[in-house]
Amino acid sequence: MRPLVLHRSSPSQEPQRRRVLTALEDLSSDPVVAARVLKLGPSQHHGLAANAAIRSSRTMAAVDRYTGVLYEALDAASLDAPARRWLGANVLIHTAPLGPVGALDRIPAYRLGAGVSLPGFPPLRRVWSGPVSAAIAELSPAFLLDLRSEAYTALGPVPASVSSVYVRVVSQGSDGAVRALNHFNKHAKGALVRALARQRPRIGSVRALRAWADAQGMLLGTGSRDGEVELLA
Repeated sequence: MRPLVLHRSSPSQEPQRRRVLTALEDLSSDPVVAARVLKLGPSQHHGLAANAAIRSSRTMAAVDRYTGVLYEALDAASLDAPARRWLGANVLIHTAPLGPVGALDRIPAYRLGAGVSLPGFPPLRRVWSGPVSAAIAELSPAFLLDLRSEAYTALGPVPASVSSVYVRVVSQGSDGAVRALNHFNKHAKGALVRALARQRPRIGSVRALRAWADAQGMLLGTGSRDGEVELLA
């Protein structure tokens, strides 16, 4: 079996990756149990074969591997070479089996979400939380824009030593109250990353982020919690 080569992500996560990949392979030995654990319907059973071959199957850049609302809005395949290089140098995608990987790291197909409990295996939060936080600290970014869902932030909080802000996407009703979004949350985050990749601004603080967003016609409000901003969609 050939090893996965993850250029942008910390090698300190390799023990956790091996453990989770082995657990996925073991789970794949019983398709009935695997489908139930992974919550896969009949039309999604191809995911079981992907997990069984996760160490040896064809790989592609992570940013091209994923589908769904966020990745449709990002539309990485249509970006020019400089924008894609920017993604590779600046964007990490948090995965449940591999931890954070670089946007251009080549990864296989798989089925595993942050909230899945693998039989006979510790909760993914317990496996990943410390190593992921340590890996983020090792990267030592000047400023980190956290666009993850809460399920994935639980798999590795940003350490206090790293300057960061968490983005929460909201809408404002006619009564003036703001409400969190789901579908449009993902679309807005994908569009935000696409705009960053195309323009490649230098952002080293929340203040700089606000200034850039304002110039793009994006509304960034103060979040209800410390360390958060609210993107109005």
